[in-house]
Amino acid sequence: MRFVIIGGDAAGMSAASRAKRLDPGLDVIVLEKTADVSYSACGMPYNIADPERSMDDLVVRPADVFRQKSGIDLRTRHHVTQIDPDRGAVAGTADNGAAFEIAYDRLLIATGAAPMVPDLPGFDQTGVMTLKSLDHGRRIKAFLKDRGVRRALIIGMGYIALEMGEALRDRGIEVDMVKPRPALLPWMERRLAAEVEQELTGNQVRLHFGRKVASLQNDDGRLRALDENAAPITDHPADMVLVAMGVKPNSELAARAGLALGPSNAIAVDRRMRTSHEGIYAAGDCADAYHVVTNGRTWIPLALRANRGGWAVADNVCGQVVDLPGVAGTAVFKVFGLQVARTGLSGEEASESGFDPVSVTIVSHSRAHAHPGGSRIHVHMIGDKHSGRLLGVQMVGREGVAHRINAAAVALHAAMSVGQFLQCDLAYAPPFGGVWDPLLVAANQLMKVL
Repeated sequence: MRFVIIGGDAAGMSAASRAKRLDPGLDVIVLEKTADVSYSACGMPYNIADPERSMDDLVVRPADVFRQKSGIDLRTRHHVTQIDPDRGAVAGTADNGAAFEIAYDRLLIATGAAPMVPDLPGFDQTGVMTLKSLDHGRRIKAFLKDRGVRRALIIGMGYIALEMGEALRDRGIEVDMVKPRPALLPWMERRLAAEVEQELTGNQVRLHFGRKVASLQNDDGRLRALDENAAPITDHPADMVLVAMGVKPNSELAARAGLALGPSNAIAVDRRMRTSHEGIYAAGDCADAYHVVTNGRTWIPLALRANRGGWAVADNVCGQVVDLPGVAGTAVFKVFGLQVARTGLSGEEASESGFDPVSVTIVSHSRAHAHPGGSRIHVHMIGDKHSGRLLGVQMVGREGVAHRINAAAVALHAAMSVGQFLQCDLAYAPPFGGVWDPLLVAANQLMKVL
């Protein structure tokens, strides 16, 4: 049997490696349009912050290792442009311009996601960057080095934008950030978002809310962002502009092949990662998932789901039936000295999903009150008034947030009520928190509201 995989990053290479372990005789072909496979994309902002590090430090496993040790037919610089489900074949173009066509028995689409770049005047100029692939990271590092960048403008204020704001400030670069919406992190409770905003401004990141970039004007070799009234958004032009407005699933190839799409135009898959066409699977940032709280379809592109989805596809291709329960949307990111985390639904998302959400916001401490060196932890917890079910948690603090959020994520996967979570036996020692963990303090207060 021939198993063909389109895409050689997290989901694609996880599926290829696992499939060869489960069935060494399986013919596995991976078609990757770039020269890079299996790298830590989430580490790119931190790599960019250090001018001495090579971007290739983020490569987890070089292509030749997959070929020589795993026996995977990995073909880089092979761009698939067509899927023919009826004939069971894919076609495309190799780096040398030669056309190819490959038949398959089972197919995995693992084409990932792409950064969103608006079709506006000036966005095609030198110095306008995005960050999604390893090659994007290389270009940014080379540009920072070669151009002596002193000022940067970041369009967007999502995860990557915030991490890159810190990375550029670490290199002594002045940073402006702009977004059309009037608030930072609109899914986050306002008091927690205010903590993040204060951390950004305290590190000399200039924030411009409610301003939409309509064009980028060349200003003597630099880039000036103009709004819809042709007014400058920042006081000074930028040497570099990073477009970090979010990503979209690379689902066009699947759509042209007639496969069904789900939320945000991600490829629709069932719990076994099967698409709407027999023998074709999808996994990673191009595919949707089921949310463990709502049980509905969602699109939340995160690394763990991509790797886990690749494994599940390999299992199912090799005859081991595996169903994935879904995702809780658990995420954590760093903003200078702050850890910011979330899992589950926000209040607005809960209402939209048919719940009757109530919430509390508490301030606790990362260590026992008498233990030195602690700091505040803000916790926002949401429950359903009708059922008492835990729906979501958000946390912000300088320590003890990144891994604490996992307890709440497990509770969501277990469909716990707030009362059941309150009775969980969480660890205690003074260097790591009080007897009543901040999550338990929040659950106790939420129980009073419920």
